[in-house]
Amino acid sequence: MRLRTPRRLRVPLALLGSALLVLVGPPLLTTGSGDDTGTKIPGLRLMVPNTPGGGYDITARTAAKNAEDAGLTHNIEVFNLPGAGGTVGLSRLVGEHGNGKLAMSMGLGVVGAARSNDAPKTLADTTPIARLTEEQDVVVVSKDSPYKTIGQLIDAWKEKPGKMPVGGGSSPGGPDHIAPMLMARAAGIPPKDVNYIPFDGGGELLASILGSKVAFGVSGVGEYLDQIKSGELRLLAVTGPKRVKGLDGPTLKESGYDVNFTNWRGIVAPPGLSDAERDKLTSLIRKLHASPEWRESLKKNGWDDAFLTGGKFGDFLDAQDKRVVSVLKELGL
Repeated sequence: MRLRTPRRLRVPLALLGSALLVLVGPPLLTTGSGDDTGTKIPGLRLMVPNTPGGGYDITARTAAKNAEDAGLTHNIEVFNLPGAGGTVGLSRLVGEHGNGKLAMSMGLGVVGAARSNDAPKTLADTTPIARLTEEQDVVVVSKDSPYKTIGQLIDAWKEKPGKMPVGGGSSPGGPDHIAPMLMARAAGIPPKDVNYIPFDGGGELLASILGSKVAFGVSGVGEYLDQIKSGELRLLAVTGPKRVKGLDGPTLKESGYDVNFTNWRGIVAPPGLSDAERDKLTSLIRKLHASPEWRESLKKNGWDDAFLTGGKFGDFLDAQDKRVVSVLKELGL
């Protein structure tokens, strides 16, 4: 004989079942939303302190897209605030005291610009979040340039250094300035004789290289990868310790010039963040770094992984400031 549930118990049991579904349902639906990983920051804005198309811009937009594609957070706003080699953006960032929904893409160029412009605010005034990448600079000319090799370029440069303008996407003291100065010294050219023309990022520099307004340009490999591969730019050399995979260009060292130089990029935030705000930003970047989306972007852009967070990144920033001062003094600049 089958036992029947008394009618008066059926409604309460149904209600109990619905309640259990409500309790059990949400965790099954939140996977990948960013809430359960502690990385979702509604209204997060990522500042780029130079013009579109430069290294900081590419890094910021790549990081934002990868974070969203990985489900870590949503609707990150990336915006540009160029000026004075990145120090206009730096000043704005420091002025946003306690704003846990703002961060800035930056690198060695901002360190150098703050020093060479005698800026009132420095990276020591920010909250260090993470160093993300390291990359080599490239020495490039337009496809119509008469220089086919780095040797030909430097031979011509040695004859009339002041008549061959060199373009870089950073202010004096930044990576695109230091790299050609080291090249000049290695070639026997007094760095003070170099006619260096600074641009506010690699995007702004590109038009001058393509239009032969400068004899050659120096910028990050990730900024000009597409133009090199398409043949718009001719790669003459890379500044680091090894050739860049997928590119046909020697290192300066193997070409006979004793130069080994690399650049890096990272993320800083305003001062005055609470521990919880700082930790949430760091957690977002840490999980971004571990994502397959970011790993693919490193490979695609020719970036080397150089991940470093928190206090260790802060110590690194302090060491980089001292390095810029030392190199400029050593070069007599």
